[in-house]
Amino acid sequence: MSEAQKKSMGNMAVSAVILSKPGIIMSVAFTGLAGMVVANRVFPSLQTVFLCVVSLLLSAGGAAILNNLLDKKIDKQMTRLNKRVEALRVLGDKNAWVISILMMAVALFISLSYFNYVNAALILLAILSYTLIYTLFLKRTSPFGTVLGGVPGALPVLIGYTAIKPALQLDAMTVFIFMMLWQPPHFWVLAQKYRKDYEKAGINVLPVALGTKYTNMLILIYSLSLIPLTFILWLTGTNTVYFAAFAAVAGIYFNYLVVRSVFANRGYGKAFSASIIYMLLIMLGIVVDILVKSLSPVERVIGNLM
Repeated sequence: MSEAQKKSMGNMAVSAVILSKPGIIMSVAFTGLAGMVVANRVFPSLQTVFLCVVSLLLSAGGAAILNNLLDKKIDKQMTRLNKRVEALRVLGDKNAWVISILMMAVALFISLSYFNYVNAALILLAILSYTLIYTLFLKRTSPFGTVLGGVPGALPVLIGYTAIKPALQLDAMTVFIFMMLWQPPHFWVLAQKYRKDYEKAGINVLPVALGTKYTNMLILIYSLSLIPLTFILWLTGTNTVYFAAFAAVAGIYFNYLVVRSVFANRGYGKAFSASIIYMLLIMLGIVVDILVKSLSPVERVIGNLM
């Protein structure tokens, strides 16, 4: 293989990574891990974690590449997506289709081979709800598309959970609903920041359709609703009061940042970043609290002495 061919292959590999939206799929994997820990109440076996995380990364990455293919005409009109547009040009549509389908197929194979039909069905639902229902329909037809469009983003919690046990319970559904309610304000602050981009592309997002004030009001309502929701995990015994206190502090500070950006009608980029950090902190808090809770008194004493 010549140097030029190696460089071309390298550029295509980098482009495929860009199109898979690595930041998003890493968050997907982390929420899936949280789902596994909630189901198992201790850290799962390394084999289970590895296989579930790989299936999540492949399914989410494959769906993301497919999303870029379906949205390529829209993306060309949005300045903030120039890197993805260029990445798709370098990779090529045909290669993107092949890689996308292969990644999703391998994810489903892993799920069916090592987990269960419920797990595989949820992975398939996440793929279809994101690429077909959200990308091709909701995103293009309704300013509230992101509300139902939150389903594929919340399903990784249930995918992780069902990798341990297929029967969904209240603890799983609580974390799922948290992710469902977290996603609309997370997206709407981004839509506020890039309102002109969406308007130019003809995407009728909430700020474009109903204006900044109405969008800001909904951002506040959804963001505030996340705080009491985290208490359910404590009240049902999934997590301890320490998690509840941590979640309350994190939620209050997150909402402070949201309120500041909303009333100033600026700083939406900071609010967007804060929402990601807040979600990851809640997931981390759930995991750490459950793992500490699972330790025996002797293990806790030893841990305190070390």
